[in-house]
Amino acid sequence: MGKQLQDGKNPDYLGHRSRLREKFLLGHGLGMPDYELLELLLTIAIPRKDVKPLAKALIVKFGSLTEALHAPADELMAVKGVGENCVFQFKLMLEAFTRASAARFEDVEEDILADPFVVEDFLRFKIAFSDIEELLVIYLNKNLKVIGKEILQKGTVDQIIAFPREIVKRCTSRPCTSLILAHNHPSGDVRPSAQDIMITKKIMSALYDLDIRVHEHGIISKGRYYSFARNGLIAQYYLELQKGKG
Repeated sequence: MGKQLQDGKNPDYLGHRSRLREKFLLGHGLGMPDYELLELLLTIAIPRKDVKPLAKALIVKFGSLTEALHAPADELMAVKGVGENCVFQFKLMLEAFTRASAARFEDVEEDILADPFVVEDFLRFKIAFSDIEELLVIYLNKNLKVIGKEILQKGTVDQIIAFPREIVKRCTSRPCTSLILAHNHPSGDVRPSAQDIMITKKIMSALYDLDIRVHEHGIISKGRYYSFARNGLIAQYYLELQKGKG
């Protein structure tokens, strides 16, 4: 049983926790604000205290549940009331979310490009919250099913250097017929830079003669996503390649 007050009554927050759990189970969390979900997580790490104020404080500081889960341990523990148990709970939950997202991504049997949000969701957990730029390559087979993925390059706060020959080497070492490129912009501005455009063209050109197609280059931040394909840039670059090599 939960901790009781001296008069034999349970603390008020225990009843609140019970109602919160019922609310979650009834709707599987749908419609619940971030602070309530965060509060439920905190009840596991801090079982004998009212954690609603702490949940709200974390949302005020970090902005959202997702931001709080991704926050560095030292920043989390700078919030009064957050200890090692809380940090452990957050990082455990984040790892579970990340693995579930990756499993959903890899288990797609049909064309991975049929649902672009599957890719976007995976990228959001994988690289969107990194504080340095990272280049992720997703390798696809002839049926457009994922056969591999890796962080190929890591850079500084606002720059990565991608080597097309390294991507060619990785593609030709597996039954890869096409790929998806993606990287993050820690600044939050997902508009492609001149360097982003240049390196995309170089990679596409290097793979062109091998008949390996680049389907997408996505740029992601914590809250936004830019698609080269949806904005017509991939098609445009291939037209330029065909004219230049024709």
